[in-house]
Amino acid sequence: TGFGIWKYADVAKLVDALALGASGATLESSSLSVRTKCFMFLHSYNPEPILISLGPLAIHWYGVFMVLGIIAGLLITLWLAKHYNISSNLIFDLFFWLIIGGIIGARIYDIFLNLGYYLIHPLQTLKIWEGGLAIHGAIIAGILIIIFFAKRQKFSFWEVGSLLVPGLALGQSIGRWGNYFNQELFGIPTDSFIGIPINIINRPDNYIFNDFFQPTFLYESIGCFLIFLFLILFNFYYIKRNKLTNKFYTWSVALYMILYSILRFFLEFIRIDETPYFLGLRFPQIVSIGIIFIFLLIIIFQKNATKEKSNQ
Repeated sequence: TGFGIWKYADVAKLVDALALGASGATLESSSLSVRTKCFMFLHSYNPEPILISLGPLAIHWYGVFMVLGIIAGLLITLWLAKHYNISSNLIFDLFFWLIIGGIIGARIYDIFLNLGYYLIHPLQTLKIWEGGLAIHGAIIAGILIIIFFAKRQKFSFWEVGSLLVPGLALGQSIGRWGNYFNQELFGIPTDSFIGIPINIINRPDNYIFNDFFQPTFLYESIGCFLIFLFLILFNFYYIKRNKLTNKFYTWSVALYMILYSILRFFLEFIRIDETPYFLGLRFPQIVSIGIIFIFLLIIIFQKNATKEKSNQ
């Protein structure tokens, strides 16, 4: 199974095999390399979900990183909008609806994935500051909002989508740290230095005696940041050459959807949060496969259409 593959391909064992440094879980080791030391803080620090409490008011880390992710995504989008010749006022209007729709869509999707839990605890559906926002739900809601916005403002869907996906990837990269402070969406147990401590109350029943778990939030954060860098460079290349065509817009959106879906597909092998299964795969993996297939077909279709047009 995927669980078995990842269990025996633990990052720490690969590090040891490549002689890149010690991978023990103890802080006393003096032979850790620089790359190992950068994980030691995460390995020893026990995060708390609340940043500041002011009487009945509590500021949660989850909300802080959500806001930071939104701001970062907005700044990147505003910068790109100048090159896309789209008004900043339109961007602010679009982001207003994307934030509201994205949160609602992400919450509805998470409720669907954990319907049994929410039926027993219906009041938890309102407590979004405690986590439980699924990115696939936000993407679906975002697509619907972009379709409506593009049609109303007479832009192409792909143009608006291309403008947004770099900021979306950066926002995801930042926002995933909220999951760390909430101690959620972690992976299978590990004894390596890269493992993060999870409080016993947050551990699944079948892992109650394990102390350290794979930091899947970190893997996804790094992966999303690399996708962001790739998309920014992709934009920069075509902007410098004044080639912001429909083909570029379509490819930009498709590349984000495919790259993120690949990242998510493989991370699901080591995630242990509850989710429905289908054909031996976790439901987000099924969704990821569907997204990859659809957007590969879109790229192929557009490529063939471009060839036919050039031959006429």
